[in-house]
Amino acid sequence: MASQWFKNAIVYCIDVDTFKDGNGDGIGDFIGLRQGLSYLAGLGVSCIWLLPFYPSPDRDNGYDITDYIGIHPALGDLGDFAAFMDEAANRGIGVIIDLVVNQ
Repeated sequence: MASQWFKNAIVYCIDVDTFKDGNGDGIGDFIGLRQGLSYLAGLGVSCIWLLPFYPSPDRDNGYDITDYIGIHPALGDLGDFAAFMDEAANRGIGVIIDLVVNQ
């Protein structure tokens, strides 16, 4: 029988650039999100749903993605993202990434 973890999950949807600034530039980023994981875990969050964080000209609130394998420079780099993912996994928090399909 397939796992149905989602039936009991507490999902928290996050727009990375508005969550927490970790490097002091006034924009939320993956450093701040990693720092905020203990707060989210304290709320009982078991899954984080990330809104688009890819490079984008931002004409459509980040949904006009130009690079599906990159990180928007204002939010950090792939190392920051990987550190966030590792920390989330260590805390037992799953991560869902918003699927954006463009033509």
